[in-house]
Amino acid sequence: MSIELVLGGARSGKSRYAESVVNQALQQQVELGSCPDSKKHYVATAEAFDDEMRQRIQHHQRSRDSLWQQWQTPLELAQQLKQFDAKDIVLIDCLTLWMNNQIFYAGESCNDELLECKVQQLVEALLECKAHVVLVSNEVGLGVVPLGKVSRLFVDNAGRMNQRLASIADKVVFVAAGLPMTLKHDVKAGS
Repeated sequence: MSIELVLGGARSGKSRYAESVVNQALQQQVELGSCPDSKKHYVATAEAFDDEMRQRIQHHQRSRDSLWQQWQTPLELAQQLKQFDAKDIVLIDCLTLWMNNQIFYAGESCNDELLECKVQQLVEALLECKAHVVLVSNEVGLGVVPLGKVSRLFVDNAGRMNQRLASIADKVVFVAAGLPMTLKHDVKAGS
């Protein structure tokens, strides 16, 4: 089990970097012969609500090779993580879209407590998951403080989510202008 968190702003190169991490992990497992039936999985949280988003999704899909097993999981990431085991390398892209989906689908009933519960479920599922998991999330704390209530709910909870995930992650990388900067790297015994 290994958890890597990749943070960055919009168009920072974080998804491309995360995909390269998964590809390297798969190659390493194949070369070492430690898990010859390893598979790489792409868990997408985005939904195509309009043409522009459909084009973004298609662009991302075209950039990946055919070895990826694709999963569309806009809401139930904790449940999805139960599908994977030690032979799997899983990329979840993107957690801030997942947070947005939680707010959107909960509607007026959405609040900090509901979102904290969803993040807690995700944290527990990650800690139980035996797969190598790479998480992608936007760093939302570097922008302008939003004026609207729903926007503040999103930014506050996305920031808290990133902090929680960083605390359990083995490795945290911040990507800016396509350049990865390691913020945390806990080396496990025997690694």
